[in-house]
Amino acid sequence: MTELWFGIKREKIEWFPIIDYEKCVGCLACVKKCSHGVYSTDEKAGKPLVADKLRCIVGCRGCEAICPTKAISHPPISKIKELAKRRNVEFKLGCCEEK
Repeated sequence: MTELWFGIKREKIEWFPIIDYEKCVGCLACVKKCSHGVYSTDEKAGKPLVADKLRCIVGCRGCEAICPTKAISHPPISKIKELAKRRNVEFKLGCCEEK
């Protein structure tokens, strides 16, 4: 089953976490924070893996916000806002919105 975001196939939306492994200390706060199954753990390395990027909720940056070393980022939110504008959809991020 294909997930849709305001009528757009989820796989067409570039929104997912990106891990900078040089900054990552392996605390796994991101794995614990995300309840959507985006992450798994590389047991050997003791670090998180983006296991299913399409499960990332469009616009969510909760894992980015709690990462103590700022090792997680996402594509620019401006891309999502532009997409929402083209679809004539009001899109707000709430507490995590970039100013």
